[in-house]
Amino acid sequence: MPDPRRASQPWILAAAILGSSLVFIDSTVVSIALPVLQDTFHASASAAQWVVESYTLVLGALMLLSGALGDRYGRRLLFISGVVVFAIGSVLCGLSNSMAELIAARVLQGIGGTMLAPASLALIGACFEGADRGKAIGTWSGLTSVASAIGPVAGGAIIDHLGWRWAFFINIPIALAVVLIALRHVPESRDEGERGTPDIAGSLLITGGLAGIVYAFVASGQDGWNAATIAALCAGALALAAFVLFESKAADPILPLKLFARRDFTGINVMTLLIYGALSGLFYFLPFVMIQVDGYTATVTGAAMLPFIVLMVLLSRFSGALAYRIGPRTVLVTGSVITTCGFALFGILHDLHYWNGIFPAITMVALGMGFTVAPLTATLLESVPEEHVGLASGINNATSRVAGLLAIAVFGALLSGVFYARLGSQSASLSPQQRRDVAAQRSQLAAARLHDPAETAVVHRAYVDGFRTVAYASAALTLLSAAVAALTLPKTRRT
Repeated sequence: MPDPRRASQPWILAAAILGSSLVFIDSTVVSIALPVLQDTFHASASAAQWVVESYTLVLGALMLLSGALGDRYGRRLLFISGVVVFAIGSVLCGLSNSMAELIAARVLQGIGGTMLAPASLALIGACFEGADRGKAIGTWSGLTSVASAIGPVAGGAIIDHLGWRWAFFINIPIALAVVLIALRHVPESRDEGERGTPDIAGSLLITGGLAGIVYAFVASGQDGWNAATIAALCAGALALAAFVLFESKAADPILPLKLFARRDFTGINVMTLLIYGALSGLFYFLPFVMIQVDGYTATVTGAAMLPFIVLMVLLSRFSGALAYRIGPRTVLVTGSVITTCGFALFGILHDLHYWNGIFPAITMVALGMGFTVAPLTATLLESVPEEHVGLASGINNATSRVAGLLAIAVFGALLSGVFYARLGSQSASLSPQQRRDVAAQRSQLAAARLHDPAETAVVHRAYVDGFRTVAYASAALTLLSAAVAALTLPKTRRT
């Protein structure tokens, strides 16, 4: 008689893949939609940043707590609840009539995402065993990578031909299919052993700390460093310090600090913070350059991201095997250095139109990341005892989210500072009326609605100068990542 659990496994895997794809696809599509959203609502650059930052803040800060809640109260319950909340948030995003409404809906999406993302992998871990679990995780990883590759291209086409609202409405049929599959085929599972109290206090401290720091940098990009932004930065830093102190004494912390006593585990997470910070920060601003400065459509901008994802996926299998043969240190140092060269090309190449500037640079970054992502994950899993692999993976996932959250905020302030400085020096060639026109809309950065070609050219040159500065900052982060790999990782793989 066939085992009913094995008969359900393909459906369980399908639900996990589709659920995770909601989070992956949404992140890439919204990045392409942001320049269009900013133009539609005549919004400032800081308001556009909060469309991403509000979502990522919730996702990064609450990821570890959500995983613990799934173990305690039921992984299927958390997964289905997350999909439903994400779908409701998507509907509200699509119906938004202002940036404030959109940002609030994105917070709801983030809450749903932080519930379903860790639960999807936890379901695979609970419902598969042995070799079947390894195959399931491999399938999940491969197909979610395909979804990430399709997302920007499909999202760009949807935005151009159906409108930006459908970039959110497209989530609804996927969410409905996931809920139906999960209700019918996914069994409930939870940790029946001794369970401590969920670390609510730690989650509130890290959320408040990150929120204060992110607000300070986003607001400073528009209003400068005044009393309010400095107070927010100090409050955020104090909350993060309190979080570390609290976690060192908590009985059941969401971030067990004892894991960081292992040198290679600490090194991998520092590398993750630096590399994903560089990637998230620069790739957040790239669609603005392509759409608002170069004049490409959303479809073309989405397709421009495809070589990066495809090359990275194709190289990951080879680089993962190479790291096992020659050791992680050499591969990760090499990958980080190549990535550094790619980011530097964004700053060095004079022409930032696609084939002359963006394609060579993005291909070099993809080549470097192809030698980095798989070895980074493999080294992470080998840096902790087997019983802590799930926890270590959750910490690393949250680290990558926090990296993007902080990088977009800090790089946004950096870009704004350079933009305003360049705008001041380059506006000298304009007439007094033209300077007033530019000053009236400078908070929108490259999205400023200017009808005079001379005014537009000055704004675009200033924005590109800011983007090049961000590219050099990204290069500095990945070069620092290479140094961290050289200092903290073993030359040969751990046995």
